[in-house]
Amino acid sequence: MILIVDDRPENIFSLKTLLELNGFRIDTAESGEEALKKVLNQSYSLIILDVQMPGMDGFEVADAILGFSKAKDTPIIFLSAANTEKRFITQGYTSGGMDYVTKPVDPDILLFKVKTFYKLSEQRRELIRVQNSLRNEIENRKKTQEELDGRIEELHSVLESLPQIAFTVTPDGLVEYVNERWYTYSEMASVFPHIHPDDASSYEEWGKHFVEGTEFSSEVRIKELDTDLYRYYLLRIIPVKQNNQIMKWVGTFTDIHQHKVLNETLEQKVKERTRELSTKNEELENRNHELQQFAWVASHDLKEPLRKIQTFSHLLRDKHVKDLPEAKSYLDRTIKSSERMSDLINALLDYSRLSVSSLFEMTDLNTVLHEILSDLEVTILEKNAIINAPKMPVIDGVHSQLRQVFQNLISNSLKFSRPDNFPHITISSEIIKEKSFTSPVDASGDYCRIVVSDNGIGFDEKYLDRVFTIFQRLNDRRLYEGTGIGLAIAKKIIEKHNGIITAKSKENEGASFILVLPLHQTVLEQHKEI
Repeated sequence: MILIVDDRPENIFSLKTLLELNGFRIDTAESGEEALKKVLNQSYSLIILDVQMPGMDGFEVADAILGFSKAKDTPIIFLSAANTEKRFITQGYTSGGMDYVTKPVDPDILLFKVKTFYKLSEQRRELIRVQNSLRNEIENRKKTQEELDGRIEELHSVLESLPQIAFTVTPDGLVEYVNERWYTYSEMASVFPHIHPDDASSYEEWGKHFVEGTEFSSEVRIKELDTDLYRYYLLRIIPVKQNNQIMKWVGTFTDIHQHKVLNETLEQKVKERTRELSTKNEELENRNHELQQFAWVASHDLKEPLRKIQTFSHLLRDKHVKDLPEAKSYLDRTIKSSERMSDLINALLDYSRLSVSSLFEMTDLNTVLHEILSDLEVTILEKNAIINAPKMPVIDGVHSQLRQVFQNLISNSLKFSRPDNFPHITISSEIIKEKSFTSPVDASGDYCRIVVSDNGIGFDEKYLDRVFTIFQRLNDRRLYEGTGIGLAIAKKIIEKHNGIITAKSKENEGASFILVLPLHQTVLEQHKEI
């Protein structure tokens, strides 16, 4: 903007019109005092100042402008019609004017001078702006460098305090700083520790990560200078970035030698222990096979003399001592004991067979229950028992073994019924989500929960852990027959089917046996009978 100062409005009008027609923005003042007020509040690129004015003349105004720090460098062109003598022109230049033009003014000459001084003024303003910008940039860079130097010093202090070997690398790949522990493995700061030949590829791999600008880590063995021994270290190098540019790399060697040696020792011991366990497992499998064969042979050999005892006891009782009550009583006891012995041998044989691997197949539990109820029809009728069994699921299982489970549970419910009540047995099932006795019902679940409930004599739940233990009985043998193996067999079969079993009961209030079985088996085992 250009400021025109003249006490005559017609002069202001003519100059203003000329300059505005040439694209300049113009401001005006009709006295020196008004001009000074405007100079205080506004920056101008050029001032055209009339010399002869009432009050303050142009020279006085120019001297005052020189006292303003923000306007002292503004170029001034003096205009004068009366003071054309050399001394006045000299005074104008002395007062800070850039030119002195006498009236009448040649418009073209004046316009040329205005354009020249205006351009010089704008160039000077731009130069000052650039200088200030550069000065600020230098100050900012100086401050940034000081902060960076402080951070680097802090980083070096941190690296020096670390228990690891620590170092930094420039973006050009040169080692910039190393802490004191570096010199345990390298004589020079610029040379990396000597690496074991078998681990040499780690440094090559680090080179690839350096090019890609990504973090790197690897286990390496480096040689200690004093002992020439290699120790295991974890080498880790990470890039430090600012504005997505890598400023430096920070690396560490962490001593993992003791941990590595212990791991190798442990791995060796695990391998040795695994071999020992494998050998022992083979021995156990062989012995188990031998025991199964022994159980089979022993049960067969025991059954033969037992059958003779039973046969001859029956003959003696029916033909020779039927008139001798005391002798007949003794023989009845002998026959009863031999029958229990036969049941026990058969139960033991069934229990031993459960160690044999089995092949799971789709088994319809409805069919299994139908077969059991058909076999137990006579007993059910004798006891006037009521059995409710709604639709059961189809699951992966071993048909014969699942039949044995449900036969044992239903037989027990019939056997341990109360004398004053007809047996009432309920068998229910539902699909559940998880392998848990309390899992919520879920139609899309992977397990089924089966509950076999009765209204029999029940038992005290404090003896629950004994119910599924082999040869454990909670009732008087004289009142309730049995071998004490049935529920142990049931538990073992359920476990072989990857299921769980438990019971709930109160004395004289019946018992409920709860089974949880998977609908589908994930591992199919080959069944092989001995």
